[in-house]
Amino acid sequence: MWPFSGKGVWLLYDPDRLEPEDFVERLAEVRAKLDVGGVLVGSSFLEGDICGAVRRVKALLDLPLILFPGSHYQLCGDYDYVLFLSLLSGRNPQYLIGEQVRAAPLIKRLGLKVIPTAYILVEGGTYTATEFVSNTKPIPREKTELIVAHALAGKYMGFAAVYLEAGSGAILSVPLEAVRRVKEETGLPLIVGGGIRASEEVAEFHDAGADIVVIGTALEDGSIAL
Repeated sequence: MWPFSGKGVWLLYDPDRLEPEDFVERLAEVRAKLDVGGVLVGSSFLEGDICGAVRRVKALLDLPLILFPGSHYQLCGDYDYVLFLSLLSGRNPQYLIGEQVRAAPLIKRLGLKVIPTAYILVEGGTYTATEFVSNTKPIPREKTELIVAHALAGKYMGFAAVYLEAGSGAILSVPLEAVRRVKEETGLPLIVGGGIRASEEVAEFHDAGADIVVIGTALEDGSIAL
């Protein structure tokens, strides 16, 4: 159920923040330095035509496009994969199961490939859009055992991957010790994102056990250090 091999980087594309052509131009610069294996497409506050933007990006790239859904309204048939997320760190039923029930019939109708993913928010030193939209609180960053327990719950519930997320624009990334422990305890493919701004950090997260490192805000604002 996990369709990717090896370790790599996914770049997050938010259609509300960058035009497709601008994103592809910045992606090319990063791709020259890092092993970019895919593009996550997602937005907490969608104002534009996400499917139109996806089609434009898809025409310019030879990388898989993976939906990182904020809502079932963001679904369309142009994605290669969908992260079928359940926000396990929160207790809001809308994001534990509600959005998933709404999305499931459309996913089936569109014939999309899904990656069932346990999504876990970890405190990143600032209040994030994900916290606001989902009306949930992240797990305190020093509570490694709680982070691991949520990841294990995801494993035993049958999820195919774990996503540890500090949030878009996070000041602090997910602690490396939490990444190590989650990988050791679950053995599942592990995605880590939020607050990652440099190629050296990417290497550290890969060494700690992350299979995929996600970079978003640093690409958008040009602060990424290669």
